[in-house]
Amino acid sequence: MRILDTHLHLIYPERFSYPWLAGAPAIDRPWSVEAYFAEARELGVESALHMEVDVAEPDMLAETRFVLGLPHIAGAIAACRPEHPGFAAHIEQLAALPGVKGVRRILHEAPDALSQTTLFAENIRRLAAHDLSFDLCLRADQLHLGVALADKAPEVTFILDHCGNPDISGLGLDPWRDALAAVARCPNVVCKVSGIVNHCQPGWTAETLRPYVEHVIESFGWDRVVWGSDHPVATLTGGTLTDWVEAALAITAGASPDERAKLFHANAERYYRL
Repeated sequence: MRILDTHLHLIYPERFSYPWLAGAPAIDRPWSVEAYFAEARELGVESALHMEVDVAEPDMLAETRFVLGLPHIAGAIAACRPEHPGFAAHIEQLAALPGVKGVRRILHEAPDALSQTTLFAENIRRLAAHDLSFDLCLRADQLHLGVALADKAPEVTFILDHCGNPDISGLGLDPWRDALAAVARCPNVVCKVSGIVNHCQPGWTAETLRPYVEHVIESFGWDRVVWGSDHPVATLTGGTLTDWVEAALAITAGASPDERAKLFHANAERYYRL
């Protein structure tokens, strides 16, 4: 299976500042593109989209410029701050960089009100003119915020990260299941099958993840799902990139070749214009 990873984090501490990594000591070290592809190539991963790594704000533009020059990086989802009045100028700078495919503002650690202001919605609507998508990174209890934002910017494509972050080791399928289905009713939202191993206890298996992945696919359909590794964050619960790829392949083993191709590369090529 040919795989395009839509959610790769690369960490270069000698170049950029990552304040949040102080709270994640297990991955607080360099994670290079060469090290990733040494494992990924053996799994069928041919290329990847770099997902911004929540660098310090002064480093945001420099991070994007740097990763676009790395081998096997097909494009970048860049960091942004739609709550800032200077957002329009920042987007103009990003849009001028060949290879920028979308933007993200991490919301799962921000106050709910941040994404619900008039300015935030106005700035997100600006993305349509540049053909840029917006990755939604929300907790399961915040998914209604994604619905509201998608409704306010119907011409923008939203990519919901990490299956909407279900609390697999805690609450389980509910109430995430209904909240995820509500997001799926927004026609301009795509779901990224990624990051769910972060919400498991160590020792998770494909069967641990199966009901969540299957509900995402049932809700969004095969035409509105993409796959991502969330590497190296996905290693925090004891698994590896190989474990996650093999689990995703096992969960979808009963699907048709065309359906699996959509999940693992074809949809991403379409939505991210690759």
